[in-house]
Amino acid sequence: MLVCTVVVSFRTRATAGCSIAVIILSAATACMNAPETALARLSEANRLAADLLVQFTKAGDAANRAVMADTDEASVAFAREAEQATQAVQKDTDALGPILMGLGYSNETHLLQEFGTRFAEYRALDRSILDLAVENTNLKAARLSFGPAQEAADAFRDSLDAVASSAPARDTWRIKALVATAVANVREIQVLQAPHIAESDEAAMTRMEKRMVTSEAAARSALEMLASLVPPASRPQLAVATAALDRFAGLNSQIITLSRRNTNVRSLALSLGKKRMLTAACEDSLRALQGALAKRGFPATR
Repeated sequence: MLVCTVVVSFRTRATAGCSIAVIILSAATACMNAPETALARLSEANRLAADLLVQFTKAGDAANRAVMADTDEASVAFAREAEQATQAVQKDTDALGPILMGLGYSNETHLLQEFGTRFAEYRALDRSILDLAVENTNLKAARLSFGPAQEAADAFRDSLDAVASSAPARDTWRIKALVATAVANVREIQVLQAPHIAESDEAAMTRMEKRMVTSEAAARSALEMLASLVPPASRPQLAVATAALDRFAGLNSQIITLSRRNTNVRSLALSLGKKRMLTAACEDSLRALQGALAKRGFPATR
């Protein structure tokens, strides 16, 4: 019985010793591996924070190019590029948050949340800017002004020049004066189109539009007076001139409508104003986050 007791006691102690050894070994291994795991997570946090700033910068640059693009195709392409970079920013933000919380980095978590709040406001504004930019209404208005509207105005002038050249001697100077008046009034409307397209103040645009209406009325009045003076042979050319004026007036109406939308002017103003301040605030948060993470480290193990 004594031997059995001793053997049992020995075996019990041996088993207990073995268990203790296993526990100690496991704890030691955990202690050795824990810094490595935390260090890896810190490294990943640094990588994500750096990529956040890179992607945010890409998004801003692409959005600015969309605003400044001179074709619809370029605006759409740059807007798409900006959206892709913006989505990358959101993806990095979503991945970084849990890592910082798992590491117990309250300051860095706060900085990331601060960036998230600012970025949400930035993203909403940027979406509005890009929606305006891709419409390109000011650019389209300028193209109409310097393209089809210019051609219609020139056709109007050419038709009236033909009318003047065939005027009877007794009415030559009167007809030429009326032709000059009609052409000058159309040119006055053309001159007003460019500043109207560039203008952002609605009151100023309204004043220009009133001058356009007055000039068009003067041109049509001159045509009516010409109709009573020119011989029957010149009336077909006068009809061509009237049709050219109608075409020009219709194009001018389109130009005014597009110009009133002012999408290029508005998107540029937003980019240079509120968005610029939001961009700076977001960058400040990201740089502060990077700086805080850079200070994190682990003491050397013995």
